[in-house]
Amino acid sequence: MRGLPGSGKSYWVEEFINSLPKKNTLQYKVCSTDEFFYKDGEYCFDAKELSKYHQLNLTRFIHAIANKIPLVICDNTNMAQWEFEDYCAAAKSQGYRVQIQQIGEPKDKEHQLLCADRNKHRVPLKSIVRMANVFEPHG
Repeated sequence: MRGLPGSGKSYWVEEFINSLPKKNTLQYKVCSTDEFFYKDGEYCFDAKELSKYHQLNLTRFIHAIANKIPLVICDNTNMAQWEFEDYCAAAKSQGYRVQIQQIGEPKDKEHQLLCADRNKHRVPLKSIVRMANVFEPHG
């Protein structure tokens, strides 16, 4: 997944998983660095922990593909190529087909305002604009 906070990445993942055929309950794992910031059910972002939590998320992702879970999703913002290169390389090394799913257009000012308004972690517009400015198109 790729997109600004509040763009709808997690919603897209939930809708996608719910759209899968119910008769063959496909095993899946969603790996999101945000999960590590929850303490007693409350989101508590701490920039000092970000690097460590990203590494823990990548480790969890690699563990899932090593265990041959059929569908493994990285639900992070992934604004720059380097942020998701290791996920892609790990998945491809285990024979997985990789799909990059971008939600919204990070450089679009209206989209940035929408994301600032609806993101559930209260990321301010200033931070969203800063993230959008480092966005690198996939390709």
